[in-house]
Amino acid sequence: MAQMTEDDIYRTSTQYRLWSFTRETLASLRSSTNASAADGVRAAIQSQHTAAASNTEIEGGNDNPFDAPKEVDCLTVEEEQKLVGFYCLKAMQFADFCEFPTNVKATAVQYLKRFYLSNSPMTYHPKEMMAAALFLSTKTENHYTSLGKFAAKLPKTTPESVVAPEFLLTQGLRFTFDVRHPHRGLEGGIMELLGLAQGKGHPGPGIKKSASQLEKEMVDIQPAKEGGKKSRSAEEVVRRIQVAHGKAKEIGKSSALLTDAYFLYTPSQIWLSSLFLADEPLARFYIDTKIPTPSTLKPKLITTLQSCAELLRSSASANPEEAEKKALTKIDKKLFKCRNPEKVDLVGINKAQKRDSEGTGENGLDEKVVKKRKLEREKSEREAEDIFGPTLAKEPN
Repeated sequence: MAQMTEDDIYRTSTQYRLWSFTRETLASLRSSTNASAADGVRAAIQSQHTAAASNTEIEGGNDNPFDAPKEVDCLTVEEEQKLVGFYCLKAMQFADFCEFPTNVKATAVQYLKRFYLSNSPMTYHPKEMMAAALFLSTKTENHYTSLGKFAAKLPKTTPESVVAPEFLLTQGLRFTFDVRHPHRGLEGGIMELLGLAQGKGHPGPGIKKSASQLEKEMVDIQPAKEGGKKSRSAEEVVRRIQVAHGKAKEIGKSSALLTDAYFLYTPSQIWLSSLFLADEPLARFYIDTKIPTPSTLKPKLITTLQSCAELLRSSASANPEEAEKKALTKIDKKLFKCRNPEKVDLVGINKAQKRDSEGTGENGLDEKVVKKRKLEREKSEREAEDIFGPTLAKEPN
């Protein structure tokens, strides 16, 4: 019976099956989501205008007809991405403020990024979804947090506003809550390197070198930086590994979360790329202890890691500069004018849905209100015909 590799196991996960893309399919998905949301915004604003104009005619005749609504200037894909990225950063900062563990913070960010592949900020504002994503991640990552205490730490936030978007969020996540992170893999890789440095390591299959040979070779690894000095002893190698570990860990907690790395690469590729950025010669040595030379796999792996490392290197700053802040403020002001008016009050929508599901929401209501709710309910049912959300296209390997 063939033994399953870590890569084989990962390919059975929902993260690989539903949330892994090529750059092209990812861009196409975001573009179609943006276009669909823009159409929805324009239709909702037109409907709102028509209803208001109709009421005015009934009440006051045609003396003061409404002007036709102006063309709505909707957000572009790039503007949406900047806004979502900003709130991913805010979620990380709030998680740090609450002293949540890394896995809770990282999962919340991925929930936000996944949700906004099939939803737009023009439909659901990231500020509202951010709190819901972070609170949901405390539950899925088994880190108990009181809803009341959580909401109290966010300004102008109530427990109701935190949980109101939760079903929308879970639907956007396609009810898949598992997120595979690179952090555990990094810890395992560092433990292996430390073992090799102490003469206790075990090379991979096909590597015809003893543990003592690899221990001696580690002292001769090229310096991490040009002009740097080589390690002169096993103790210095251990210190070098520890320094690389700290840098790679920081990359995994920041750049890996703020970029599209999780959509484009596997957790193993992400942590190895982080180590590549922290200490490339050390990362190459580690790979050499796993894959024998010559090998057709090794060049492909190195190319992939270099591509991932370049993406991680291009990550937005955790502290936006003044120009970035101004650009974000401009986008947020633009969003205020192009939000879908039917989806603004998530708390109200959530309460209405609960009342309607209990069969008590329409007692004593005006006939127009009842009819409007019925139409909105039918529209929502059509939009959510597939409870698991729209199909996320993926190119074959």
